[in-house]
Amino acid sequence: MDTNFEPVNTNLSYDQARELFDKYVKDKGIRMHCRATEEIMRGLARHFGQDEEQWGILGLLHDIDFDKTKDDPVNHCVVARDILKEAGVSLEAIDIICSHAWGTECGGGNVKEKRRTKYIEHVLVAAETVTGLIYATTLMNPEKRVSNVKVKSIRKKYKTKAFARNCNREFIAEIEHTALSLDEFLEIALKAMQEISGELGL
Repeated sequence: MDTNFEPVNTNLSYDQARELFDKYVKDKGIRMHCRATEEIMRGLARHFGQDEEQWGILGLLHDIDFDKTKDDPVNHCVVARDILKEAGVSLEAIDIICSHAWGTECGGGNVKEKRRTKYIEHVLVAAETVTGLIYATTLMNPEKRVSNVKVKSIRKKYKTKAFARNCNREFIAEIEHTALSLDEFLEIALKAMQEISGELGL
């Protein structure tokens, strides 16, 4: 077990989190993104010896307000705070979820200079960002099947800044604040997405 991580309690069971997710997230693409993030978080929890369900919930709910803020991105994670607080999610978990907006124009526009300091915050932002890189790499594959994607291919695309330029490489690299190397992280993330390839349509 990696003792750098403190236990996370969202105050939700997975069934409660899934009900909340289904209530607020209708956009198909974001649903797939959130599910991919959930599975990556679960894989990372197993690696670090942490609570798989609770880490998965963080991934599942991280874009809970997307449908409400997709045309108002500055307020992404502002609306989320209200939704999650009303649902009884712990303040600790709300802060972790909303930290993935730090360093961007989201979060009310007042978090651009904020920096993540907790290991779990680094893990979440890396997990949710890498989904886009893996998805884009999959689409470049002749068969467009994630099962055929290799870590070395993702690594190569990671180094090509012009490829999937919306996938912030600095956010992905935050995984290295933990004891995990980038290649180890990519392997865990790819395997997680491969395991739900049917659900993701990949």
